[in-house]
Amino acid sequence: MLVPGPLTTVQDHGRFGFGAYGVPPSGAVDSFSLRVGNLLVGNSENEACLEITVMGPKIMAHIDIAIAVTGADLQPRINETPLTMWGSHILKKGETLSFKGLRNGCRAYLAVGGGICVPAIMDSKSTNLAAKFGGLEGRPLRAGDILFSSSPHRHLMTSGDTLSHELIPLYPEDSTVRVILGPQDDHFPTASKEIFLNSPFTVTPQSDRTGIRLAGPHIEAKRTLKESIISEGVVPGTIQIPGDGQPIIILGETVTGGYRKIATVISADLPLLGQVKPGDTLNFRRVSIDEAYQAIREQEKWINKLKEKMKAR
Repeated sequence: MLVPGPLTTVQDHGRFGFGAYGVPPSGAVDSFSLRVGNLLVGNSENEACLEITVMGPKIMAHIDIAIAVTGADLQPRINETPLTMWGSHILKKGETLSFKGLRNGCRAYLAVGGGICVPAIMDSKSTNLAAKFGGLEGRPLRAGDILFSSSPHRHLMTSGDTLSHELIPLYPEDSTVRVILGPQDDHFPTASKEIFLNSPFTVTPQSDRTGIRLAGPHIEAKRTLKESIISEGVVPGTIQIPGDGQPIIILGETVTGGYRKIATVISADLPLLGQVKPGDTLNFRRVSIDEAYQAIREQEKWINKLKEKMKAR
């Protein structure tokens, strides 16, 4: 690692099953990009990658290795030659991978053939920055860090594989995410729910891997209710409304919340939450549970097609 970038961490699919002990899942905020990147270099879809936020690092290869860059377009390049995203390439010994600057999105993912070798803690290699464990010593990467992969030579034959162009996500600065109302939507008057579903909200600089804080019209709970509720379990995509009436979308670094939850982002749209950045606009569209299931089935269908393509190599 020659230059680390402002926030580059090791993340895999996440650390699940430990919420009862206060341990959040962590993991890639944009799981779709992580999974596709891994499959393109011949890894299992949940292998550890580098999650790169807003500005990219500069990395030198000590051996020939297969790489794929997915997610936000940070304009990756090998030795200053532009690199096609959403495809597998060979980073040769002595070459450097760098990033010119953010073009769209927020987080890029660097998958390497063989994955990133760090200890698994609670069945995951993901970095938990708050608790300082997982990944590489529980911290963001620094200049001088050396990362290893497992059997990288076995993955070199994947070079040239790409994701179909029509499946590459777009990350506009004005996005719409689909939601299912609840579990406490009945705590809000009809007028507040209409405001929530029909108003644009701006992503604020206070957003991070724990949650996305939004600014927009005031959303008021029923006046007969107390401001807060008893803290309870939350999942990524939960949308809380605190006392100031400004929505907070929970991501993967917390397991409880004490504010009313007006809606929940559907699973198929969670990866998009990993690509919004301060200044972007979010809109919410209500869908049914059946529509939510159909959306995730469609996403998994394309993931499975890519799996079959890679198995056939």
